[in-house]
Amino acid sequence: MTGWPTPTRPWLTTAARIALAVVLFWAGWVKFTQPPALQKQAVEAYQLVPDGLTGLVGYGLPMLELVLALMLLAGFATRFGAILSGLLMAVFIGGIASAWARGLSIDCGCFGGGGAVGAGETEYLQEMLRDTLFLGLAVWIAVSPKSRCAVDERLGL
Repeated sequence: MTGWPTPTRPWLTTAARIALAVVLFWAGWVKFTQPPALQKQAVEAYQLVPDGLTGLVGYGLPMLELVLALMLLAGFATRFGAILSGLLMAVFIGGIASAWARGLSIDCGCFGGGGAVGAGETEYLQEMLRDTLFLGLAVWIAVSPKSRCAVDERLGL
């Protein structure tokens, strides 16, 4: 990336790493601490995953978010963690857009909860814009992964 002074870029990436890690950890932790039935219900509401996989996705997604959060927070395999986080955000945006386009009235379940809601209770546009911001952070980190206070820095990666 050009345009940003070299000494500033690592600090901006550090801030982006921490911000995205906090978001992923918060989202993952809230879902992880929910009863398994609610985790599964949130995935089922999207009507995108075969019935046999909703439990796996419902249980696995919070774990993935927590692992990515810890990787980003530590600055370990930073570019890889950022790319996976960006792909995850793209999937979230696509899922929300799909629910909206199909006329489903659901809570996205991004930070716990999830499932059907009443007509007019959806916030699809705001959720997609929010996730686009998070996707932007992931792209920044992937393009400019060198940051301060990172395990990668200590390992010379």
